[in-house]
Amino acid sequence: MTMHTSATSALAQDLAAHTGRFTDKTFDWNAFPSNAGFDDLARAQMRYIGAGGSPKVGDTSTLKPDHFTVSLIHKEPGKYAACHSHEIEESFLIIDGVLVVGWEKDGEVVEVKLGAKDMILNAREIGHGFRNDGVTPVLMSISVDVGKPLPPVYHYHPKEHPAELARSFGAAPGKTLPFDRNGSHPLQKLMSQYVVRHNELPTVWEKAGFTRKVYVGEGGIQHDTCRKEMLGIPSGVGIKPIVRDVEDAYLVLEGSLVVGWEENGEIVETELGLRDLVKTPAGRKHWFRNNSAAPATVWSVIGSSEADGIVYEAA
Repeated sequence: MTMHTSATSALAQDLAAHTGRFTDKTFDWNAFPSNAGFDDLARAQMRYIGAGGSPKVGDTSTLKPDHFTVSLIHKEPGKYAACHSHEIEESFLIIDGVLVVGWEKDGEVVEVKLGAKDMILNAREIGHGFRNDGVTPVLMSISVDVGKPLPPVYHYHPKEHPAELARSFGAAPGKTLPFDRNGSHPLQKLMSQYVVRHNELPTVWEKAGFTRKVYVGEGGIQHDTCRKEMLGIPSGVGIKPIVRDVEDAYLVLEGSLVVGWEENGEIVETELGLRDLVKTPAGRKHWFRNNSAAPATVWSVIGSSEADGIVYEAA
């Protein structure tokens, strides 16, 4: 096998083309035209894979989507996103700050507060919005479980509804309920199936020496779109090459990670820093390794709900 140390081979260039560097990107404050003219709706998007809910599908700096999109959203204190729905699931993974997410049905709303590493999988066709009631900005990763989602359908936008009603996601005074896994309201019961608390998830120790917390997939939320996991990779730990029949993506949340590809005996690697991402296409042999002294935390999205039978082996 040949290790290439410069980005001259076709494989090395392909790996570079499938890598999204945080420092090479900028946050787009005009990603959502429906927010124009409404300062309370301001938010910024950084696109990695696809456009997510933004209509900016022609952005050449983002990776082509297959089964999912990945982007970062920055939300300042006091700002909110109007209640809307999608034809497909959309997950919010909180990276920094505390976010209030509301689900609406028939004028009633259930609100949940999510902290760092918590996630909600917003159900299809359910009205949802979010709001930053804290004093620090919220940074979250949004993943829509289809490559090219349809435009969102707005339910309570301030363009058509009073600002206070829009800010409460469509709930009149007295019509907002707190999130409660044991609550009796149908919307509480529904939301309880889609909220993931990081500290409540079991930690799965792989024999290869790293951990997985399954957010969506076997052991987490059971669903028919994509699998989503949080990986904890200690210093010095790596895995032997794996191959999936769908694409996967690694987004570094803490530390750093080396990702390698192999094709026809050629090996290339790249190191991901904080908030860098690599998308590996279906059928490509790949692996990861933590070369740093500190542990790495990595968000993983896999383009299928089906278990692939992969057994991780220590490198």
